[in-house]
Parts: sequence; C-alpha cells; structure tokens
Amino acid sequence: MNHLAESALLQPIRGYHTDEEGHWVAQLSCGHNQHVRHDPPLVSRPWVQTVAGRDSMLGYALRCKKCVDQAPLDNRPVVSS
Repeated sequence: MNHLAESALLQPIRGYHTDEEGHWVAQLSCGHNQHVRHDPPLVSRPWVQTVAGRDSMLGYALRCKKCVDQAPLDNRPVVSS
C-alpha cells in the first residue's frame, strides 16, 4: 500500500460511546467505530478512563481497520463523554 493510501486510512476520533459491556468505543470520522480499551499489559490506554483523557484524544487519528476492509458504516449510538 502506498503512503497516500495508508494516510487515507487514518481517521480522527470524533466522539465516544460505550458498548453493551461498558467498554469505550471511538467514533471515527469515516463512520466506523473502534474499541479503545485500557487492558494492561496488552493494551495501555489510560486516557480512556477519564472524561478529560477522552476529550484530549478527540481529533487523534487512528488507523481504521474497517476502512482497510471496506466495511459498511457502523451504527452510531448517542455520544457519551
């Protein structure tokens, strides 16, 4: 994949919601959702545990795996802080 195509897969975080198990999910600008769990030692995302931390990551670009797979857009529940 070339650099231009790879950069198109980087999608800014626009909001958050929780799933049915209470895990945080980032809502990306492309219309897909992506879990952003804090699950040490495997995944360290302490910022997801607080409102201030989540707010600080708004606009941060994540690589969207669903864009890579050309998946349909996700449902968007009401945004939570």
